[in-house]
Amino acid sequence: MTEERKTMGRGKIEIKRIENVNSRQVTFCKRRNGLLKKAKELSVLCDAEVAVIVFSNTGKLFQFSSASMENTLTRYCQGLDLEWLELSHDEHEIEKQKAQRAAELRTLKDEVSQLRLSCL
Repeated sequence: MTEERKTMGRGKIEIKRIENVNSRQVTFCKRRNGLLKKAKELSVLCDAEVAVIVFSNTGKLFQFSSASMENTLTRYCQGLDLEWLELSHDEHEIEKQKAQRAAELRTLKDEVSQLRLSCL
């Protein structure tokens, strides 16, 4: 039985753009989920502050943060000594509202897509 397991390993893949749209989307979803899972594991196991931001090719935002994303980004920029991210409290609130509206819009778009598929 141990020999069977040895032969069931995965082969190496060439790292290049996947041309098939469906395969590319499936790979994106699987690898995105794996990346977010690993980020969560790193934060829990090592007590690290972790933030991951991923935009799909359609512009959808996917993110994970072990703490407040805003605080992590501020801390990151302070480490880079960037002043451009320091927004006033009102600007932060506006950005939060924009993000909430964008999330609501994505949810509604997903619901419309699901309804269209169920009608076919």
